[in-house]
Amino acid sequence: MTRVLLYFESGDPETEQVIEALGELQAELPHELVQIDVSQDLAIRTKYRDRVPVVEVGPYVLAAPFTKLDLQVALGAARDATAATPMSDSGPWGLRLNRGLHYFARHWLAVFSLLVLLYAGLPFVAPALMKVGATGPAKLLYTVYSPFCHQLAFRSWFLFGDQPAYPRALAGTSLESFAAATGIDENDYLAARRFRGNDQVGYKVALCERDIGIYGGIFLAGLVFGIFRNRVKPLPLTFWFLLGIVPIALDGGTQLISQLDLLPIAARESTPFLRSLTGALFGIANVWMAYPHLEATMQETRQSVAAKLAIAAHKAPEQPRS
Repeated sequence: MTRVLLYFESGDPETEQVIEALGELQAELPHELVQIDVSQDLAIRTKYRDRVPVVEVGPYVLAAPFTKLDLQVALGAARDATAATPMSDSGPWGLRLNRGLHYFARHWLAVFSLLVLLYAGLPFVAPALMKVGATGPAKLLYTVYSPFCHQLAFRSWFLFGDQPAYPRALAGTSLESFAAATGIDENDYLAARRFRGNDQVGYKVALCERDIGIYGGIFLAGLVFGIFRNRVKPLPLTFWFLLGIVPIALDGGTQLISQLDLLPIAARESTPFLRSLTGALFGIANVWMAYPHLEATMQETRQSVAAKLAIAAHKAPEQPRS
């Protein structure tokens, strides 16, 4: 039997007219009517806005205003086609899967933001554990994050010490340099990676300054996106490149090239502020470019799964009880 999905809004008089017209066509063109209230789902309401009532019959979509003849033509065209919207799987497991998918599609931003916060927050737990003497768990965190970050002490933030950072003298900041504060040769990268701090200088965060900027930017931009998600358009690729790639490439690239003596330019070392700023711009640019596309995809997923769940709820009373 042909399945008809009717998207409606409570209190709309046109909806009653559509239901009446479909009832009159039932004998000629048998169909199963499933009604979906758009006010129950933000994604569907946002998509259809002032177009309700909307009727979907297989591949055919009728948006108000339309006539009984339009319904008759659409039902007739879909009569011999497979108009049903299938569940991902049959039985209770399929229903649970669709409910879980619908929940994730509604709350994906909160899930992503929580994961980013967790990933960027745990590195701050490591110095806190070092401070209270829990060196075992702290070392575990440093070890877990070590494959994802260089963890160079002179390019990391510090907690519980005299300064928030100890850059190399080459950076030219007003902060005490890493060498002066620790006595470690600033050209000894292995020693700088292994150094985790002490009670005097404090203890380093398990992710470097730039990485903290990146994930901090992603988290904060995600919060802002959550407020304006329906009004934010994806950042064009050109602007993503200018905002996210160019600053971080210039800062990190000129630092690397100058210190490798590949060009006749003076060696330079980036500052904690520049590393964090360029990292944050990179994170923000990625959110601005990717999240609107993700939201659009999730809206389509919510609409599709909401229809499946509505069909399942519609059919449930018809199923025999054991």
